[in-house]
Amino acid sequence: MTTPVRAVPARIPALVRCDQTAAWQALRGHYEAHGRELDLREAFARDAQRAAALSFEAPEVFADLSKNLVDTATLHFLVEMARECGLEARRDAMFAGEPINATEGRAVLHTALRAPRGATPFDRFADEVNGVLDAMLAYAEQVRDASHSGIHDVVNIGIGGSDLGPQMVVGALDAYAAPGLSMHFVSNVDGHDLTRVLMRVNARETLFIVASKTFTTQETMANAEAARAWFLAQGGSDVAKHFVATTTNVEAAARFGITTTFGFWDWVGGRYSLWSAIGLPIAIAIGAANFRALLAGAHSMDRHFAEAPLERNLPVLLGLIDLWYRNFHGFSSRSVAPYHQGLARLPAYLQQLEMESNGKRVDLAGQTLPFATSPVVWGEPGTNGQHAYFQMLHQGSDVIPVEFIAVRAPSHDLADSHRKLLANCLAQSQALMQGKRADEARQERTPTAAVDFDRDALARHRSFPGNRPSTTLLLEALTPVSLGALIALYEHRVFTSGTLWGINSFDQWGVELGKALAGQLLPRLATGDVQGLDGSTAQLLARLRR
Repeated sequence: MTTPVRAVPARIPALVRCDQTAAWQALRGHYEAHGRELDLREAFARDAQRAAALSFEAPEVFADLSKNLVDTATLHFLVEMARECGLEARRDAMFAGEPINATEGRAVLHTALRAPRGATPFDRFADEVNGVLDAMLAYAEQVRDASHSGIHDVVNIGIGGSDLGPQMVVGALDAYAAPGLSMHFVSNVDGHDLTRVLMRVNARETLFIVASKTFTTQETMANAEAARAWFLAQGGSDVAKHFVATTTNVEAAARFGITTTFGFWDWVGGRYSLWSAIGLPIAIAIGAANFRALLAGAHSMDRHFAEAPLERNLPVLLGLIDLWYRNFHGFSSRSVAPYHQGLARLPAYLQQLEMESNGKRVDLAGQTLPFATSPVVWGEPGTNGQHAYFQMLHQGSDVIPVEFIAVRAPSHDLADSHRKLLANCLAQSQALMQGKRADEARQERTPTAAVDFDRDALARHRSFPGNRPSTTLLLEALTPVSLGALIALYEHRVFTSGTLWGINSFDQWGVELGKALAGQLLPRLATGDVQGLDGSTAQLLARLRR
């Protein structure tokens, strides 16, 4: 008998936690009997249609899941679990604007930010959203016209979701950037971050965007105040022209000297906010039409998530495989390897999206979970990662699923370089799966410098266990539309696994304690007062003051 996770308003569908479903028990039996020992090499040898059967299409994204440690039975049980947990009802409640963020009493409506007017049920706030969007994009176009604005550098000052999303998208879509306009991002309260940017810009030609919903974020406001002081020291006099804010605290922005503000709503979580006014630097970088294309790509994935059957629903399937690896195989991390330099910041963006969303240890009812939740997400662009950490992926003691992202058509004309990039991407996933037996390694030529090394031992050093899982996501090209779809794919994937785990993916109380303690320690760094501190913190504070 299943037990719903309560502590949510009655109008929100009750959740059944994954471990309390019949499908969980069936999966446990399946894992012990077949899943634990599944060998990908044998699976491909037995089934010539495996790749086709385990490949899926979603808007702008083709996904090859065939190199994962799953079979059709695994996916069947996982999909049944999703149904038992109430994933579809929970998804529909999110789109309908119900306050599924129960611990904060808020709706979760980042999907409304990219919904065109009339796109029921996505457009609950269409008029309000489009009013802000139209004003923001009109302003962005004014800034992009350097002959009118005189702006050649834009500095976005924010942190977390006010930095990671915009910075990632601007970098990814640099092929669409306005010529003669340079974008800079400052997030760290470390003065080295701001200083390196201020050394490169001219006060008279620079626009600063202060991105903070409350206009109180400690790191952001410290950097904003330092930037304003620098601007004035450089002879700047018109703060209102050179500073703009994306915030809901219009009064605080006005006290700062800012008169141009663009707001958003409490149902927009920080890590889901690049679609809102927080996306102003994106709009300035790529223009209004391309920003709308980014929204359209995300909306197409929203519709896929809302309407596709679970068996063919790509965000759902990826979220289910994440659970399969985390809770049955015990894999504690996942590496993201985008084979496109434009996606260099995607792993950092996904770290916040997934680990801040699903890094929870209690369910919605406040009960301690008996299983693990979010994996550690990390990575670097290929081929750089191959020369850094892929050694561990291939021959290390931990099995770490890898997510390869490839783009068929480049935005440059170096065709040979792109073929080499794609060959490396395909080769790495093939090598992880295929491996190399010791007897194969033994037949290879022994390096001259190792002729005195035991041949059998050397073969073991040069062998690869293989059977290491990976997913490959393919985009036709990296465009505003395809990037929007890809980001939305990851958002809904995180929602899927969080729902099955019975947690709230939309709060982030874990970041609050450190902020509060930092506020208490700040005056102590000036006074040297260590009374009441633990021995370690007191010692470190004293040494830092020397």
